[in-house]
Amino acid sequence: MERKNTGKKYNNEFKKTIVDLYHSGNSVKELSGEYGVSEVTIYKWVKEFTPIGLGEESMTPM
Repeated sequence: MERKNTGKKYNNEFKKTIVDLYHSGNSVKELSGEYGVSEVTIYKWVKEFTPIGLGEESMTPM
């Protein structure tokens, strides 16, 4: 089965905006519908543009 290529290209600024909106409380489903980007693509961007160390504060020794 071949993957369908829609030919759409998004710049990093747009991707980061979508990720910021996701982190602000918007659901992937809402963002997908509003911006015409597949949910799978949005999840990929969230993984790509979310800093790894978000939970490091809880891991520091006391």
